[in-house]
Amino acid sequence: MEKVTSADGTAIAYDRLGDGPAVVLVCGSSVDRVANAGLAALLAQNFTVYNYDRRGCGDSGDGAEYAIEHEIEDLDAIFAAVGGSAHLCGTSSGAALALLATAAGRPVTKLALCEPPEPPPDTVVVPTQVFTGTPAALAPALKEFFA
Repeated sequence: MEKVTSADGTAIAYDRLGDGPAVVLVCGSSVDRVANAGLAALLAQNFTVYNYDRRGCGDSGDGAEYAIEHEIEDLDAIFAAVGGSAHLCGTSSGAALALLATAAGRPVTKLALCEPPEPPPDTVVVPTQVFTGTPAALAPALKEFFA
């Protein structure tokens, strides 16, 4: 486990696995990075995977006041650890967060939305695809999409 510091001083925990193009996994709000551990391990065969705990979950800290902008700043800290752009894969409410971060101009090269709360708008300017399924089924589809 490694940590980065978000703009408001909150510590954000993440695991870095594998080697290759960067993929950042964004889990849902009611779980921590353990929920994406199986998918991270499968993707790490082809990518450098950054699997992080959203603020207030797992090993990440929590700010005094919640705002979606803080969560986007948390992603900024992860992108800084990546050292540039990355593919972004969000699940459930993490898909909504990933979509908002991408629409806000974060350095996303491709966006995968797994079981998003609602269909994404047509305003995202990077390749975007919606996925459903188990980690074992998602990993091959994501590998093909991110290639």
